[in-house]
Amino acid sequence: MRRSGQDTGVPELEPEVFDSAVVSIAMTAGEDHVLVYYNDAFRALFGPRPLGVPARQAFAEDSATSFITMLDDVYRDRTARQVTSPRTTEAGTPGAPGVRHFVYSCSPMVSRHGPGVLAVAVDTTSAVEAAERAELLSEQQHQALQRYEALMSAVSQIVWLMQPTGEIEELVGGFQEFTGIPWRPRIDQDWLSAVHPHDRSRLVRDWRDSAEGAPSMFVCTFRMRTASGAYRHVQSRAVPIVRDGVTVEWIGATADVEDQWRNRLRERLLARVAQVVSANDVPEAFAAVTEAVVPDLTDVCSVFLLPPTGLPGSTGAAGTLTATRIASTAREGLPSLPPLSGEPRQLGPVAQQVVDSRRPRLFTFPAGEPPPGVLPDLSTAWLREARATSITMVPIVIDSAVVAFAVAAGCVDSPPPGPADLQMLGEVLHEVRDPLRQALELQRTRHTALTLQRALLTPTPRVPGAELAAQYQPASRTAEIGGDWYDSLLLPDGSVTLTIGDIAGHDLEAATSMSQLRSMLRVIAYDRSHLNTPSESLTRLDRVAEGLDIAPLVTAVHARLERRPGGGWHASWANAGHPPPLLLPASGQPRFLEGEGPDLPLCVAPWMSRTTLHYDLHAGDTLLLYTDGLIEVPGTDLTEGMAALAAHAEQARLRGLPLSTLCERLLAAAADRRDDAAVIGFRPIAQGRVWTGRRP
Repeated sequence: MRRSGQDTGVPELEPEVFDSAVVSIAMTAGEDHVLVYYNDAFRALFGPRPLGVPARQAFAEDSATSFITMLDDVYRDRTARQVTSPRTTEAGTPGAPGVRHFVYSCSPMVSRHGPGVLAVAVDTTSAVEAAERAELLSEQQHQALQRYEALMSAVSQIVWLMQPTGEIEELVGGFQEFTGIPWRPRIDQDWLSAVHPHDRSRLVRDWRDSAEGAPSMFVCTFRMRTASGAYRHVQSRAVPIVRDGVTVEWIGATADVEDQWRNRLRERLLARVAQVVSANDVPEAFAAVTEAVVPDLTDVCSVFLLPPTGLPGSTGAAGTLTATRIASTAREGLPSLPPLSGEPRQLGPVAQQVVDSRRPRLFTFPAGEPPPGVLPDLSTAWLREARATSITMVPIVIDSAVVAFAVAAGCVDSPPPGPADLQMLGEVLHEVRDPLRQALELQRTRHTALTLQRALLTPTPRVPGAELAAQYQPASRTAEIGGDWYDSLLLPDGSVTLTIGDIAGHDLEAATSMSQLRSMLRVIAYDRSHLNTPSESLTRLDRVAEGLDIAPLVTAVHARLERRPGGGWHASWANAGHPPPLLLPASGQPRFLEGEGPDLPLCVAPWMSRTTLHYDLHAGDTLLLYTDGLIEVPGTDLTEGMAALAAHAEQARLRGLPLSTLCERLLAAAADRRDDAAVIGFRPIAQGRVWTGRRP
């Protein structure tokens, strides 16, 4: 028989419930009537029979022919039959107790082995042998039937009989105790009201699929409201009773499978959140969490990250708490979620209480009427549009500190989450604490490094007769930090040094190394006891860095600019494995000052000699030093990035933009950068012109 429905689960009839029955019970499966079960009473009456073989083989005696025929008839038309006149066993059957008298019946049934026949036999030997014991035997039979009925009532499943029209005629089991709905008269009309709103359409669809055309087995798992108001997962299974090719009724059973369902869900959710271990940053980690719990546990889930204590942005106006929504997932059919802006939002007193108490809170309310002061205004507006009915706030505690809180919401007609749902949500959040701790630690490290890096990238000095500007921006598509830096120094003789550099590595160690190298190069450049050329300054820096084991690899361009009579400036520079300077002449095409190519990077071969290159700058010329974050684009050649940089710089120069604005435009043009980027520029000003540059 073909099965339909999307779930499999507990069987309708468990053979083992008949183990201790006083009546003889046997079960067969399939059209060959394979013997799949019999109890001790059956063995005592008929002797041992081989299991797993067709009935014709298990009951090979001649007197069993009518029994085999009845099995065929019952299996074919699914109609119960009984024999009320006593039958007699054969004394020669091995293991049988001898000649015994019995009556029996055969009924259609479905077990975990599939459709089959249930055979029930009652030993009537005493009645046949002694008429005077007939009354006593009748009482014993009555007791046996009572026990059988009691046994069926003890089965945890709710057994029901339904007409093809959908009217339930009979119901055996604890339906009213389970749902709180009286069996009559409401069950025939209103029992679907106890089914979870999100499961009703699927339940009806699966039933129609089973009932239409050639009827087939119906199987469906859905949530049903209990007498306490909470929902539990149940599974209904039913088979059609067909007579003369027409379905006359359905017989089915419904069992509570909440524990099995939750165990499977727990395994599935924990498997999903396992991917958090590989998350590169905090938003990615929390996004995996929200995607795992929607829609199985909630309609929508968002995570709000609290700023680290004591850092800028940790509190809003008047000391109120702020948080940033960094991950959100909603089930299909709900309005589109607001985009993640990355901007901290002020929280109300309710969120503050959740954070302070470190305890989850549940709010229920009429559809589309969330209480004010729970979430930021943007989130509250979305909850109104989605007709939310409940909000659950769960603090996320790591190392005794609340670092974030999750917000789960039920929308439209979703009932509030029950205690089991809240417990499972807490378990999921608990499982990801370790990977989230690592991600948060990386975030703190990055913040520390960026703070150090930006503290060292001081404003450029004011230089009479020239514009000087610089800009720096960390990568926009990664949680890592870089070792990029720029520097400029106005020397006592009026000359100026420009430096741009990049240290290998993307961590706090790289930022620390950058600060050390920057400070040492400043000392070397400012040392008036020995006027170093740019190449000599880099050589001295290289030897010190190698001796102190400061960094594994460093590229840099170090330049010195000296004023010339007439407003011009002479530029001399040394290049240690860095992209070449870009010259934007006041007239003419931009070009890169490459010379014969760069020398080796620092920290590679400190004993190698280095070269100083020279160029005379005139009023209006622009010299730009930059890091590879401005020219490296994944999947393209480096020359393409250099050409694009030159084109953007030339467009900005032709528009007459100040040097500081030109530097800003170059950073903005590299929107898809995967690395940090820095640029520093120098532009001589014609004599008599007022300096209009501005400090970054």
